[in-house]
Amino acid sequence: MFDLTGRAALVTGASQGLGAAIARCLAEAGADVAVNYVSQKSEKKAEQVAESIRAMGRKAIVIRADVSSEAEVKAMVETVDNSFGRLDILCNNAGVNSNHTIDDMTLEDWQRVQNTNITGGFLCSKYAIPVMRRNHFGRIIMTSSMTAQQGALFGQVHYASTKGAQQSFAKTLARTVALDGITVNCVAPGTHMTETLRDILVNSDPHRLDAAIARTPMGRVGTCEDVGYAVVYLASEEAGYVTGACIDVNGGCYMRS
Repeated sequence: MFDLTGRAALVTGASQGLGAAIARCLAEAGADVAVNYVSQKSEKKAEQVAESIRAMGRKAIVIRADVSSEAEVKAMVETVDNSFGRLDILCNNAGVNSNHTIDDMTLEDWQRVQNTNITGGFLCSKYAIPVMRRNHFGRIIMTSSMTAQQGALFGQVHYASTKGAQQSFAKTLARTVALDGITVNCVAPGTHMTETLRDILVNSDPHRLDAAIARTPMGRVGTCEDVGYAVVYLASEEAGYVTGACIDVNGGCYMRS
């Protein structure tokens, strides 16, 4: 089950955290993976992720691109297509956050998060879909968040708003491309110890981590692989009749009615 052999995947924001775990989990299931990163300081980490994928016997390429730049996204998708001859799985994972409430948030802070988290997903999907249509198969998976349903715990309105937008985007796009053999879904992580979340929950105020754990019925933070394996399912043949959905991976913090 969940065999992705022969599939080609692009994971944005894959040099660390959730993206790196998603890339590795897809490779474990058999996929070849394009590892996207944006900043020069992340290049070495992205190469390390790619090396771990190659060690599994899969193909891996590393691509620097800013997902908020249309020209760079277009070139990235062309590189994936030229390297693998196809693109079956797009994981719109690239995302940013910052430790601001609305009181100290600037317009620049707001726009930076919007541009990466939601505009990036739009651009990557726009250019990936024509490649997927060639084979009448595609899986587009958005890394959303439980903050889309209940808001951010510590006031990051810019971040939470993009996560809600991603879920609405996925539902509408799912309807648009359903007859093309393409599904569009979201995963909604809860509290997972990524580098970004460490800055918000630990480095800024250690009590925040205690608060996050206290509100989690399972009594712990999640691993990045918890999310990665949910993505593997959504990328698989077995999930072919699942579209416009959101899988919650949050230890019970948020339970849908």
